[in-house]
Amino acid sequence: MTVYSPAPSGIGILGTGSYLPERIVSNETVAARAGVTAEWVERKTGIRERRYAADHEAASDLATEAAVRALADAGARPEDLAWIVVATSTPDHPQPATAAFVQHRLGAPQAAAFDLNAVCAGFIAALHTGSRLLAVPETDGRRRLALVIGSEVYSRIIDPGDRRTAPLFGDGAGAVVLGPVTGGRGLLGTGMRTDGHLHGLIGVTAGGSREPASEKTVARGDHFFRMRGRDVRDFVERELPGAVAGTLDAFGVAADAVDHFVPHQANGEMLRSVAAGLGLDSARVHLPVERHGNTGAASIPLALDEARRAGQPSDGELVLLAGFGGGMTLGTALLCWGR
Repeated sequence: MTVYSPAPSGIGILGTGSYLPERIVSNETVAARAGVTAEWVERKTGIRERRYAADHEAASDLATEAAVRALADAGARPEDLAWIVVATSTPDHPQPATAAFVQHRLGAPQAAAFDLNAVCAGFIAALHTGSRLLAVPETDGRRRLALVIGSEVYSRIIDPGDRRTAPLFGDGAGAVVLGPVTGGRGLLGTGMRTDGHLHGLIGVTAGGSREPASEKTVARGDHFFRMRGRDVRDFVERELPGAVAGTLDAFGVAADAVDHFVPHQANGEMLRSVAAGLGLDSARVHLPVERHGNTGAASIPLALDEARRAGQPSDGELVLLAGFGGGMTLGTALLCWGR
């Protein structure tokens, strides 16, 4: 069952930012390791290249860079933040939270900081959470800002010989600053659902309390990310159209009123196929996946920031976001752009 939640009025995106590591990894490189051709990779995924983090970079480093840029875009300071929410499935450490490192590096000690993990749907979950944290003013009556970040370093958990995952994934981070907006602008609402019986489609089986790290788990490769690609595609093709239609219906928006559609950048070839059947014929579909691959929870804010830097969306335009990932969790968010 999908839970549809109207957003607190007057909370919207004030600024966006993103960061991609410098190292560009070509299709030729990943294809050679996975036993396929570069042509096969692009035909199957729509991806031409992806970025890998440097040896010294972890999820918090990428997140901090994206956060600095989002704060600058919003004209905000770290001391203006009340909350920092980091969506990641590749944290720096099992604990403490990656958000704690981001808070420290930004110099925002007054902001509460925590992580959440809904895999590739994580940014939608974090956006939902951040908007509701801002709904109630603080005890001093002030309404400070929230920083919502998606950051992933999938290159550390990908098996380079696995052609189902290695060609798809890259590293990156995207961030937004949430705060007060006027004139009917801002987040209108979200929709989220989880089909837990499908939890086996995507995951990393070892390294947690169910199966702690050991010589045996390392030898079996159980710390690598695994995905049943065909089943995941079937899930998206089956469930995404209903999720989009349900969200628009829940918040009283006609499909032809949507100006921009920003989906999780899972697989360019799949998304182009699925998008054609969503009824969003008037919307511009944003698919920068060919230049950075699937960056998990970072992919939606990365795509949103790229659109912003290209001068879109315009004030008053309707934007629909959609994420889907391990669990299986599917989330949507609808917002009226403007600050």
